[in-house]
Amino acid sequence: MPGQANHSSLRGWIGIQTEPDAGSKSIQRVLNAIRTHLNMDVAFVSEFREHDRIFHFVDADDRSPIKPGDTAPLASGYCQRVIDGQLPQLIRDSHRLPATTLLPETSLIPIGAHLSVPIYLRDGRVYGTFCCFSFTPDESLTARDLQVMKAFAELVADQIDQDAQATKARFERVKYLTETMQKGQPSMVYQPIYDLATGHSVGLEALSRFDALPLRPPDAWYAEAAALGLGPDLEACAARQALGALTSQPRDSYVAINASPEFVASGVFESVLSGVDVSRVVLEITEHASVAEYGPLLDAIAPLRAAGLRVAIDDTGAGYASMRHILKIEPDIVKLDISLTRGIDSDRKRRALASALIAFAVETDIEIIAEGVETSLELKTLQALGVVYGQGYYLARPALLEEVLRLNGIKEDRLFRQTVPGSDADTGNSHSVPRTG
Repeated sequence: MPGQANHSSLRGWIGIQTEPDAGSKSIQRVLNAIRTHLNMDVAFVSEFREHDRIFHFVDADDRSPIKPGDTAPLASGYCQRVIDGQLPQLIRDSHRLPATTLLPETSLIPIGAHLSVPIYLRDGRVYGTFCCFSFTPDESLTARDLQVMKAFAELVADQIDQDAQATKARFERVKYLTETMQKGQPSMVYQPIYDLATGHSVGLEALSRFDALPLRPPDAWYAEAAALGLGPDLEACAARQALGALTSQPRDSYVAINASPEFVASGVFESVLSGVDVSRVVLEITEHASVAEYGPLLDAIAPLRAAGLRVAIDDTGAGYASMRHILKIEPDIVKLDISLTRGIDSDRKRRALASALIAFAVETDIEIIAEGVETSLELKTLQALGVVYGQGYYLARPALLEEVLRLNGIKEDRLFRQTVPGSDADTGNSHSVPRTG
């Protein structure tokens, strides 16, 4: 069996990184395959940098002196000398080669047999080396083994190129989304929430709009932000924009902000509310948002609720999670989803389900708001069922704040005598962050 390496002194020579790279599974499989095929002790892929090389991928047993994420000076070792032509790519016994016997790592590691080939990227650059070595010499190695190494190196190079392209694309997406936020996106529109008995606007739900290219629904922007790790940043940007409406609203009116559970639990939402009268803010958590652990969410909400924040469960009735959210979060407000209110005047099943939710809300001192009210018959049916508050296209479409304030200045009862404003569905209230109306 190969000799034992002097690990402690070698690791001092290498210089350990605190956060080793996770590595690509495909490259790791290639390393394991070549090491097993050649019966070597260590296989690795190293990247050349300006003054050092970093071992991104390592396949070895626990005797290996090299770990993923370690670094070594570029001038040390065999790799750079192989690239420069000072050492051959195939070395069966490093102790018999004059050029390697003088190198300290030959005896320090020790290195017996060694194979190393350059990794060339598509643009012709040398990325680094693909290497295998054993602690003892191996006279059985042949030129054919070296050709296998080169073939595997091409596979590694292809994977590295793909990863580099993906990283570049991700960087560009992050850069563009960050610039989009810096330009004031998303902008906000607001949809009034009315007292159905008086026509008085009691609050506004803030909804996001994106004017930036590519033109797409707000949900797509938020999904991309979450995938890029910018979800809290985008939600915070939207929340700050939304809260600006408080200064123009009457003191008895609130602004409702949709937010994902992750955003709230992160603590960023609390920082956004710094200096804001939270008694005039309603936090809407969508029924669609999954919550793996309610503890962090409830802990984040608790001090805000103590200061006067109210919590609403949005889209109730749209899926399976409604009652779980309601029982765990104990909201102040439950919003009936448009899937319940649409056609409720002519659908007894919808009426029955809505009646049950309304009875539950009355019993537990929860306010009910009906979303997606689109016809006078829906409005009358909801009122007959005991719904006190509502919003929807029949009452008012989402609009810029100035337009909402102008409409709210109209005599209140006129809002409930207008004709049905078309058949478009108000589907935007079903999102977990401030989105489309």
